[in-house]
Amino acid sequence: MPVVLIALFTAPRSFPAADQLPAPELQERAKAVFSALPAEAKSSANPITKEKVELGRVLYFDKRLSTSGKVSCNSCHVLQSYGVDHEARSLGHAGQAIERNVPTVFNSALSMAQFWDARAANVEEVVGVPAGSPGPPGMFDPNHMVEVLKSIPAYGPLFAAAFRGETHPVNAANVGKAIGAFERRLITPSRFDKFLQGDAGALSPTEQQGLATFMETGCATCHTGAAVGGRMLYKLGVVHPYPTDDAGRSLVTENPADRYFFKVASLRNVKETAPYFHDGKVKTLEEAVRLMAHDQLGKELTDAQLAAIMAFLGSLTAPLPTDAIQEPHLPPSPPPPVAKAKTS
Repeated sequence: MPVVLIALFTAPRSFPAADQLPAPELQERAKAVFSALPAEAKSSANPITKEKVELGRVLYFDKRLSTSGKVSCNSCHVLQSYGVDHEARSLGHAGQAIERNVPTVFNSALSMAQFWDARAANVEEVVGVPAGSPGPPGMFDPNHMVEVLKSIPAYGPLFAAAFRGETHPVNAANVGKAIGAFERRLITPSRFDKFLQGDAGALSPTEQQGLATFMETGCATCHTGAAVGGRMLYKLGVVHPYPTDDAGRSLVTENPADRYFFKVASLRNVKETAPYFHDGKVKTLEEAVRLMAHDQLGKELTDAQLAAIMAFLGSLTAPLPTDAIQEPHLPPSPPPPVAKAKTS
């Protein structure tokens, strides 16, 4: 999938003072920038079925698929913790720190691509791609995964049910499709969606003021759409440079023009997904908001503006889907072979 790099700065719209903006007008202006979350992130290439989702949920939690047998998708993208592990950099399969902060998996399927540098086109392609930065496969090796899955008898029927009609359904591509189908339903609508759908009372006056301030300040230049982000790559440090040695997208494309470009993060549940940015160096959301206003927009937020934006961002926090986040019972491993008795 081609990746579109947005390099031009778009001037923010001009809004009346936040406390003078009536709720119906604010709703209409917000709907021009954002949209309510869908029930699922549909894919024509990977139609979502109950059987795929159930298989994908089991695979998501199964540590046996990793090269070391010690980590699963949920080890870093912890569903019970809003899809993150709250570490600046997670540990890989060999105990080494990966190169970048782990973003949340919730609503990620709505993004234009996956990973900070957009090197995977969709959630189906994530399995088997290095988890930190471009480099050799490590955490999930396709050949190892298939070998393990074929050694566990109960997985055969699960794959057969999820991929009906296939002669050999247990394969690495179908692992990606099953986990992808599961992740395409990890969608977390919040009160903000009710506001966009017409319920003016879904957001408090302070949260509405924060939404207006968010748009008026220019944050919605990048953080748009249903996921409030995830729709483009943007240069980090447009006005003021952000101190980083990570060249971002250019490590994938080898194009100097892509240097310091990263995928714009989704702000859904952002209050629950610290630390922030690709390097995980920013510990608090307040600091992250101030830095983005300064580095990206060249603006210094007042305390009142920051408080208002923080209130709005809180409205993007949603209850977690109870059924999806519960660890499933995994298919049992086969018993070890019985040693043959020696004969004299």
